[in-house]
Amino acid sequence: MGALVAEEDNPDNPVIAEVLKDDVQSAVAVAGHPIHAMMVHFPIALVFATLGADIFYWWTADPFWVRAGLWSAGFAFVFGVAAGIAGTAELVLVKGIRGRIGSWTHALAAMTLIAIAGTNWGLRLAEPDAVLPLGLSLSILAGIFTGLAGWHGGKLVFDHGVGMIVDPNE
Repeated sequence: MGALVAEEDNPDNPVIAEVLKDDVQSAVAVAGHPIHAMMVHFPIALVFATLGADIFYWWTADPFWVRAGLWSAGFAFVFGVAAGIAGTAELVLVKGIRGRIGSWTHALAAMTLIAIAGTNWGLRLAEPDAVLPLGLSLSILAGIFTGLAGWHGGKLVFDHGVGMIVDPNE
C-alpha cells in the first residue's frame, strides 16, 4: 500500500486527486472476482513450463521435452490471449484503471509477452529442431517479460487497489 498511502498523503496534488476520484473496481468479474486476475496464472505457469522443457531438452536431448515444450508454448499463447482479452476489457471499460500509467505499462509488457509466446509456439510448429538455441532464447525472453508484466500488474493490485472490491464497512 506504499504508493496508495503516499497518494492519499498528498491530497493537494490536483493530478493525484483527479486519479483517485475514479473507481478501480473490476468490470469483468464473476461474483466480485476479477476474471483477468484469475486467468493470468495459467499463461504465467505455462511460460515457465516451456522454459523448463527447453532446459531439460538441452540437458537430456530427450525428444519428449520438445513435444512438452510445443504443448506448453501453445497453451501459454492461447491462455495469454484469453487473459489479454479480459485485461483489455478492464482497461477499456474502467476509467480509474485506464487513467493510471501503470495500467498501460502492464498492458504493453503483457502484449509483448503474448507476441513472444506466439512466436515461440509458431517456431516450434514450423521447425521442431529449432528449440536450441532459438526456442530457448524465446523462452528466456518470455520469462523476463512475464516478470515485467507481473511486477506491474502486482503494483496495480497491491499499491493502487485495481480490481479489488473494498467495502467501506470493512
